[in-house]
Amino acid sequence: MLLLALLIVGGIVALVVWQPWRAVTDATSQPAGGSPASASPAPTSSVSPSAAPSEAPTPSATPTPRVTSSADGDGGASDDNDIAACTTGDVTVTATTDKSSYGTGELPNLSITLVNDTDSPCLINVGTAAQTFEITSGSDTWWRSTDCQTKPSDQIVTLDAGKTVKSAAPIVWDRTRSSVDTCDGDRQKALPGWYNLSVTIGGIGSAEPASFTLR
Repeated sequence: MLLLALLIVGGIVALVVWQPWRAVTDATSQPAGGSPASASPAPTSSVSPSAAPSEAPTPSATPTPRVTSSADGDGGASDDNDIAACTTGDVTVTATTDKSSYGTGELPNLSITLVNDTDSPCLINVGTAAQTFEITSGSDTWWRSTDCQTKPSDQIVTLDAGKTVKSAAPIVWDRTRSSVDTCDGDRQKALPGWYNLSVTIGGIGSAEPASFTLR
């Protein structure tokens, strides 16, 4: 009987001492300076990605705003800011050269000038993807800027009412005949004589060519 009583008392003591959930309860009641390591296990790498702070989206390197036209059925207005796309009747495009005559070895510098002839701003694509320089001699097309163009890009800008703008950097013609088949090879040298430069930008062409001579 004495042995049985000792076993019963020992069992009660064991239940009082060994209570695994107490560690959690006690740990939550400890002050901030405590060490509730067993109650608050360290986070592991299995945390759901949704729990991490989301990063801001990276903007596109070459954003291309949408420019509408009358073909879109909305009267040529932009969905973003209701500014119409420039049309042939709104803008005057002029082809320009830095000189009217070039001596031996001198290279023509080709540029574009734009004038908004209206009382309202309009949107126009002035990127390299929307530009074309073409040099002809009579009916013979000698050179096009798009024949060997690399990485063309779009750039939509607002051309203010009455504003005149010019291309920032001229295109230099190397006085050779261009062809998509000769971009990496030798080209025929231009002969002395008269040449004409025509340009197109944003779908609008120059009204008159710029004439110059090579000597």
